[in-house]
Amino acid sequence: MADYFRRHLAEAASPNAARLLPDAESIEAMADTAFWASLRREEGYVPKISLAFLRPEAVSSPLLFERPLPFTAAALAKLAPAVERPGIHLGIWRNGDGLSVWGTLRDIPTFSFVLEVVEPGLLVVKHRRSEAGKFVNVVVLEGDRIKIVDEGASGLPDCPALLTSLLGFRAPASRDEGVNALVELAVSMRAHGRGGSLLVVPAGTTAWRESILQPVVYGVVPYTELADLMREERRHDREWEDALDRAIDALAGLTAVDGATVMTDRYDLLAFGAKIGRRDGLPRIQEVIVTEPIEGTTAATVHPAELGGTRHLSAAQFAQDQQDALALVASQDGRFTLFAWSGCEQMVHAHRVESLLL
Repeated sequence: MADYFRRHLAEAASPNAARLLPDAESIEAMADTAFWASLRREEGYVPKISLAFLRPEAVSSPLLFERPLPFTAAALAKLAPAVERPGIHLGIWRNGDGLSVWGTLRDIPTFSFVLEVVEPGLLVVKHRRSEAGKFVNVVVLEGDRIKIVDEGASGLPDCPALLTSLLGFRAPASRDEGVNALVELAVSMRAHGRGGSLLVVPAGTTAWRESILQPVVYGVVPYTELADLMREERRHDREWEDALDRAIDALAGLTAVDGATVMTDRYDLLAFGAKIGRRDGLPRIQEVIVTEPIEGTTAATVHPAELGGTRHLSAAQFAQDQQDALALVASQDGRFTLFAWSGCEQMVHAHRVESLLL
């Protein structure tokens, strides 16, 4: 992992490399201490912490402690309530023979080593690939399992743009590019924890209705709040960003209703709670190819029912019948699957992407 960050910092010609580069011993110490901190409780709450390995001089306006704190599981658990909100990180750096916590920060430089405690026993190593970009997951540590994100997964034939964006290897310049809204919808869908399905269909067509049981109880006059925001010119404005977050969370919340939410690829909401059916005259889906963008995993061909319940089966059927659409499925247990038709394989490709959404 140290080699990964060394390579990317060198490729980026980062002037801050000496202030950011993690060594293998520090990475090991951070992972070990963060793991044990994740198993502790502070007043009944599970710690959720983001640790950034860098010198204070590498960021602007850091909050500095008068005396660095010891880097221990107990200290991290005590600090967790103060830094659990998104965008706040604890700054970690070498102090003599070990590590210490020097303060907090909000501004994360590109390719800084960030270790996030997501839940008990679940840690994620990540970084920003561009100043305006979202975090890119590098490694997921789940108990005794280590999942290394495969940088080459974006080179798969028929790789959906959503997966490419999640992998971060075609880094968008800013959050206002269209595919980023879909990424944030996926994150918000997974976050509400109730499970749900989102169907993304081409704008200007009604073919998708042939795969939906009628009548649609929650059909809506095309609702364009998210689409309108994505077309606005005042992007990067704080008011616009807040409005976008609210629109994304509201739309993602609809996916918790039993049935599927239907949205165009231009972000117009068409329906929610829709029941998926097999398109007339087309065969029942029998198998899908499944991959996960994790090193060491291999593609498998399975019946879609093996991926989950009726939600997964119906989404796979929809992707087979509507080959120009996408179907996104969040499970209650946190799994997330993107179903898309593969022209190369001539079958539905199920992309397991939950490791990229943590």
